[in-house]
Amino acid sequence: MVEWTAEERAAIQDIFNSLDYEDVGPKALQRCLIVYPWCQRYFGGFGNLYNAEAILSNPMVAAHGIVVLHGLDRAMKNMDDIKQTYAELSVLHSEKLHVDPDNFKLLADCLSVVIAGKMGTNFTPEIQAAWQKFLSVVVSALGRQYH
Repeated sequence: MVEWTAEERAAIQDIFNSLDYEDVGPKALQRCLIVYPWCQRYFGGFGNLYNAEAILSNPMVAAHGIVVLHGLDRAMKNMDDIKQTYAELSVLHSEKLHVDPDNFKLLADCLSVVIAGKMGTNFTPEIQAAWQKFLSVVVSALGRQYH
């Protein structure tokens, strides 16, 4: 089990409280699909993903980015048992969707870039450390079924 300090919990809660899910979620997934184009293979049913312009204007990508961010919200609300919270999602991504677990880290990194851009100087090293710890636990939980 991961130990969270009161400061880490507060920092993560503050990030979620400030998020515009309809803005940040799509931007994070769009960034991931553009910067790491091999991730596109998991979104074959999303239509045209042939270039950055197509990805940025794809409503299915935007909608799934929002879904992903709301999924992270579940982890924030269950910080003391993220692995159990994500058990079904881990099975889904492993056994049905066959997602390479390294892609979870790539998306987490893209999300961090987008959030840092939104928060600016408020994304202090201490806030970033708490956020990265949170995302590491989420990525581990999502990859749990693979081990």
